[in-house]
Amino acid sequence: MASRGSTSSANGLLPSGGSNNNINNNHHVHDDHDEEAGPGSVKSYSDDEISSYDPFDIQTKNASLETLKRWRQAALVLNASRRFRYTLDLKREEEKEQRRRMIRSHAQVIRAALLFKIAGESQIVLGPTAIPSTPTGDYAIGLEQLASMTRDHNISALQQYGGVKGVSELLKTNLEKGINEDETDLLKRRNSFGSNTYPRKKGRSFLRFLWEAWQDLTLIILIIAAVVSLALGIKTEGVKEGWYDGGSIAFAVFLVIIVTAVSDYRQSLQFQNLNEEKRNIQVEVIRSGRVVKVSIFDIVVGDVVPLKIGDQVPADGILITGHSLAIDESSMTGESKIVQKDQKKPFLMAGCKVADGFGTVLVTGVGINTEWGLLMASISEDTGEETPLQVRLNGVATFIGIVGLSVAVFVLAVLLVRYFTGHSKNPDGSVQFIRGATSASMIVDGVIKIFTIAVTIVVVAVPEGLPLAVTLTLAYSMRKMMADKALVRRLSACETMGSATTICSDKTGTLTLNQMTVVEAYVGRKKINPPDDSSQLHSVISSLLIEGIAQNTTGKVFVPKDGVGVEVSGSPTEKAILYWAVKLGMNFDLVRSESMILQVFPFNSEKKRGGVAVKQNDSKVHIHWKGAAEIVLSSCTHYLDSNNSLESIENDKDFFKEAIDDMAARSLRCVAIAYRSYELDKVPTDEEHLAQWVLPEEDLVLLAIVGMKDPCRPGVKDAVSVCKAAGVKVRMVTGDNLQTAKAIALECGILASSEVATEHNIIEGRVFREFSEKEREQVAKTITVMGRSSPNDKLLLVQALRKGGEVVAVTGDGTNDAPALHEADIGLSMGIQGTEVAKESSDIIILDDNFASVVKVVRWGRSVYANIQKFIQFQLTVNVAALVINVVAAVSSGDVPLNAVQLLWVNLIMDTLGALALATEPPTDHLMHRSPVGRREPLITNIMWRNLLIQAFYQVTVLLVLNFSGTSILHLKSYSTEHAVDVKNSLIFNAFVLCQIFNEFNARKPDEINIFAGVTKNHLFTGIVGMTFVLQILIIEFLGKFTSTVKLNWQQWLISIVIAFISWPLAVVGKFIPVPKTPLAKYFIRPVQRCRTARNA
Repeated sequence: MASRGSTSSANGLLPSGGSNNNINNNHHVHDDHDEEAGPGSVKSYSDDEISSYDPFDIQTKNASLETLKRWRQAALVLNASRRFRYTLDLKREEEKEQRRRMIRSHAQVIRAALLFKIAGESQIVLGPTAIPSTPTGDYAIGLEQLASMTRDHNISALQQYGGVKGVSELLKTNLEKGINEDETDLLKRRNSFGSNTYPRKKGRSFLRFLWEAWQDLTLIILIIAAVVSLALGIKTEGVKEGWYDGGSIAFAVFLVIIVTAVSDYRQSLQFQNLNEEKRNIQVEVIRSGRVVKVSIFDIVVGDVVPLKIGDQVPADGILITGHSLAIDESSMTGESKIVQKDQKKPFLMAGCKVADGFGTVLVTGVGINTEWGLLMASISEDTGEETPLQVRLNGVATFIGIVGLSVAVFVLAVLLVRYFTGHSKNPDGSVQFIRGATSASMIVDGVIKIFTIAVTIVVVAVPEGLPLAVTLTLAYSMRKMMADKALVRRLSACETMGSATTICSDKTGTLTLNQMTVVEAYVGRKKINPPDDSSQLHSVISSLLIEGIAQNTTGKVFVPKDGVGVEVSGSPTEKAILYWAVKLGMNFDLVRSESMILQVFPFNSEKKRGGVAVKQNDSKVHIHWKGAAEIVLSSCTHYLDSNNSLESIENDKDFFKEAIDDMAARSLRCVAIAYRSYELDKVPTDEEHLAQWVLPEEDLVLLAIVGMKDPCRPGVKDAVSVCKAAGVKVRMVTGDNLQTAKAIALECGILASSEVATEHNIIEGRVFREFSEKEREQVAKTITVMGRSSPNDKLLLVQALRKGGEVVAVTGDGTNDAPALHEADIGLSMGIQGTEVAKESSDIIILDDNFASVVKVVRWGRSVYANIQKFIQFQLTVNVAALVINVVAAVSSGDVPLNAVQLLWVNLIMDTLGALALATEPPTDHLMHRSPVGRREPLITNIMWRNLLIQAFYQVTVLLVLNFSGTSILHLKSYSTEHAVDVKNSLIFNAFVLCQIFNEFNARKPDEINIFAGVTKNHLFTGIVGMTFVLQILIIEFLGKFTSTVKLNWQQWLISIVIAFISWPLAVVGKFIPVPKTPLAKYFIRPVQRCRTARNA
């Protein structure tokens, strides 16, 4: 055994204990008569009823290493390498940090070693196989010169090359327009400087999976027993007849190993493909003057990369221009220190994150010529991660395994005693052991057969494949979820989504289309209609507006040479305003060239505004602000009307507020644009003070208020109603005006009507954050819409909801959303608008930013849980029936009707093939018609106990009756005694296997009458069931020598099928038997609790 078994009683059979992350005073266990979709009503257990000692009850998100070690030590494991394959490699986690530190100090040596290795491995092509130390090819600077300058942060070398401009000339790069989008040029750069990839360790080969499947302790014992049996059989009966017993066991074991390895290998390939998707980050680069998105692997030396808050630095580079650019280098240095980047500190390292500001970077090093590339090539990325369900199933497997082990030892003892006391008889009635008469080889052969049966009982009884069924269903679900536009980063999130009770969703881009257009504009008191009619604006106002929009933006406007069509890049809000300005007559490049940026205050989700100070050619200084309308308006003292007349805003503030409220009530996002003049002599002159200069925010002049329409996504209203029916409350958390948020919430169905929009039901972020912690916990339960929220408000809401016992899913796209995404039970980042920081903090990436995709994730989460429960019900039925039949037969007659080879075939049906058939059932609408799956609900519910006990009792009763009275019932008395026993045992084996095949259909729908609904859509299920049935026919009719069976006639086949068929109507009748709402497991809690308390006292 890899580790000792624990006598922990919960293990998923009882309600789980307290977790590290989610302990509150009232632990909820949901109860309802719906097995597949989860419980409905809520039942509370007090803390004294919940065990905190169960090592198998953990929430794996943010779990400590001690917690993870504890459950491993408590598990009963027969094959550790297979069982723990998809769990976190704890030793590797500890080694990773040491490797990171080593790379910082030995980067050159490691790189040289890697290059040497790559040169010897022809299958890995990363560009150059030798490092040019002098300028070669088409470029006047060599790879080593660039790499050493960037690696050593060598400012003097940079200055010798003429600064970033000089380096760009050596690399033939235009700092404004980037490199050409020419494949030939890109290929030259890859050949000269390498590609932005690094050698990755190959995945496990199929032979490795075969070797790991072979490591099962019981299978090794069976092989040894088979070899000994083979040798004895050949010695006593000759080669022709004597090899069958040992050979058939060996063949059956090898079949189990091969099928297991194939199944595991397929899973591994699926995980590899998903990991490739995770690594393939899309990055913006400037090529031929356009901003285009490319894969991070396609970045080349010489590329110009624009960076903004939340981006990952895709390669080593030198800063071209930047404003308030701050980089988090903790991923490389290990120190959580934010480093400001400017012309004095211009070097950026790949793998770091942009914490603040924006800028553009010239790429100077890619792939293994960067420290990040060296780190990634030096550590094998551990994709293992245990999930709560996987850990609980290890507990179930341990509990069942201990019972099975005890039964096997008992059977071994009984059979040995009966054998040596002369009570065991051969099929022909002769006694197997006679003291002094039976030869030593016959005794050894007899003992080996008994021992083989006991070991095979252990193989069947210890459900080694049970925890791995989680990985199977997760691998299947993750692949299907990719088609549903969800990329899973953490396996556990798949399961946890099935328990989600509330979803806190962003508005923009998630509930709406993220396709903003300016549909309304006020300049002064005048409403411009249509909003892009520049003839209604005074030329001065028009020029001020255009200057403010062109300079106070992170977006870009690209006009093709033919002048047809304008391409605008940036956030949806930026794009909408830039398009509006283009229609007003803005020439983006010309306007930006007419003034110089002095200082930038990047848009901040806390302050809800961004600003820029610019110096015009005539040395006038303008400070432009843009942001949330009511916030910018509060800083304005004057406004310019459409005739360029400066007016005091005091008397008209109510007018502007009403205009904002009116637009917001029609679900428009309102943005105000304002400016002020500033004296040049007050602007700091030296670079250091200028960088620290805080832009004035007061005495602003309002230029315009614009309203942007972002329509609701089609299908969102339906998705929200599906959530409500499923018992999942949808909350909207947005930075928008409360009136805008309310209007969108009504449009999406989050708010049923305006009447329900009461105080606390819809709330502003600042109001919520001012409550005390206790008050927030109470108010959070009632909140449906939160407007003008900051990322910190979202975090406070998540914390308050989780303390109140909710299982919280949160969507987020910004860098500042990272804490809330990390804190939530399930963090959902946006694939299109989400920053890399947000994505790395999340558990699942919603690739199309669509709320409907979030709801699909909930369906898949419930499906994972339901499929595992189906498999448990099926497997436990087989376990109970096989164990009881063999135990009763062994005790009463000294022989077992199901021999080793037959049990191995049953094990294959039950473990690998059963998991494949049942763990890959697609989700159904039925799953979304019930409340969320209770996170503390016992894995084996009362409905499952009822179903499996009915089926097991039926199978045991029928097969034992056949075992003891089969000769007379089947009219076999005319046969010889030996042949009659063979026919009877063959029919018992055949009926038992067919019962399992028929029972697989019952397991599909544990709580529904129609067990065939949707069966034709699951081709894998029908294929496996069909294949199992065909193989069973072949075994009975043609492989009798291997399985110790004889051919059955058509009447005996009919009897077997009728016995199996009865399980269907029996299951239907059983579903009308009511079960108590209180989980069966609860009755065991108190005695177990008392035992544990006494043991730990």
